[in-house]
Amino acid sequence: MYKLGAIIFLVGSIGSIPLKPESLHPDAGLNIIELVQKYGYPIESHQVQTEDGYLLTLHRIPRGLNSTLQATRPPVLLMHGLLSSSVDWVNMGPGTALGLLLADSGYDVWMGNQRGNTWSRKHETLDPDTDAEKFFNFSFHEIGYFDLPAKIDYILDTTGQEKLFYVGHSQGTTVFFVMASERPEYNEKIRLMSALAPIAYMGHLPNPLISQIAEHYDLMNTLVEIFHVHEFLPHYDVITELGETFCTNSSDYKDACYWILNIIAGFDWEVDPDFLPVIISNAPAGSCIKQLLHYFQEIKSFNFSQYDYGVEGNKARYGQETPPLYDTTKITAPVILHYASNDWLAALEDVDRLKSELPNLLGAKLVPFDRFNHLDFLWAKDVVQYLNNDVLDEIKSN
Repeated sequence: MYKLGAIIFLVGSIGSIPLKPESLHPDAGLNIIELVQKYGYPIESHQVQTEDGYLLTLHRIPRGLNSTLQATRPPVLLMHGLLSSSVDWVNMGPGTALGLLLADSGYDVWMGNQRGNTWSRKHETLDPDTDAEKFFNFSFHEIGYFDLPAKIDYILDTTGQEKLFYVGHSQGTTVFFVMASERPEYNEKIRLMSALAPIAYMGHLPNPLISQIAEHYDLMNTLVEIFHVHEFLPHYDVITELGETFCTNSSDYKDACYWILNIIAGFDWEVDPDFLPVIISNAPAGSCIKQLLHYFQEIKSFNFSQYDYGVEGNKARYGQETPPLYDTTKITAPVILHYASNDWLAALEDVDRLKSELPNLLGAKLVPFDRFNHLDFLWAKDVVQYLNNDVLDEIKSN
C-alpha cells in the first residue's frame, strides 16, 4: 500500500515548469510491454475472468534470454502491492528485477494485475467510468477471494502444472493470506509462498502520517460517502511528465520526490534518484478507495479481518456485529517471510504475530540492512544482494 499521489503538490509550489533534463533515464515513460521487449525478453498478455465478472490482465514472460521454451519450466506468480502493477517486477531491468531474474533462471514468470488498476480496468458488464460506484466496490478481500484463484487456475490450466510458486509484495501478501484462509483448497496449489514486506496485522504501524489518518477513519469514511469517491489515484500522463521533470538526480526538486516516497515507506536513500522517473512512469496505477479504508480499519482494530460495514451492516452481511477474522491457521501452504526493520508499513511486532500463527512457516528472514524500507523490496540499488538472491535460492530449493 503506497506511493506517489502527493507528487501533484509539486505543481502548486512551482511557478514555472522547467524543461525535462537531458540525462533522463532511458526507461522513463515505458510501460511493462515496452520495457520487457526493449531488453529482448518475450512477453505475453493474457485475460482472465473472475467469478464476479472482472477481466484481469496477466503478463507472462515464458522464458529468459538465450533460453528455449520448455514444458518443464515451473510457473511463478508475482503479485504487486496497492496502487501498483505488474511492471514492479521488471522495471529494474535485467540482472536486478526479480521477474527477469526468475525468467533467466528457468521459470515461467506470470505477473498479476489486481482489479481496477491500469491493466485490469474492465468488467463483463460494468464500466469503470459510468458504473464507478459498482465497479470499484471491492477491497483486498475480493482480490484475494476472486482474483487470485482465477489467476492460479488459469496459469495451471495453461501450463499443465499442478502447483506454482507465489511471490507477493505488500498487498500482494495480504491477498494471498485472504485466499489461503478463505479458500483453503488453494493451499494445495502452492509450492512455496515468498512474502516480501508481509502485511496482515497492522496495529503497530510505524508510519506516523498514516497512523494519524487512521485515527480519523470515521471522518474519512464520511467524506468518501459525501463526495462519492470510488476510484483512487489512476495513472495519468501528467504524473509521468512530472516525474520526468522533477524527480531526476539533476533536478532541484528531487529531494521532494524522495520525501514523498520515504514518508510512506520509511526513510532511506537506497533508490537511485535517476530511477524515480521510471517508477513514476507507471505508478500510481490506480485502485479503489475502499481498499485504503479496509487497511485503516486494520490499523485501528489490531485485527486481520474482513471489511467492517458497521454493526447493522455487519449483521446483514455476516450475521454478526463485527467482521469475521481471517483464520490464519488455515494458511497451510509453505510460507517464507521477508521483512525489514525500517519498513514503515509492516511493523516487526505485527510480523511476529503473523509468524506465530502460520502453521507451515518455513522461514522468517529479516533483511540484513537496517535502513531497508517498504519500497526497497522492489527498487533498492542493492536489492539483489539483500533480497533477490535469497528469494531465488529458496524457490530453487523447493
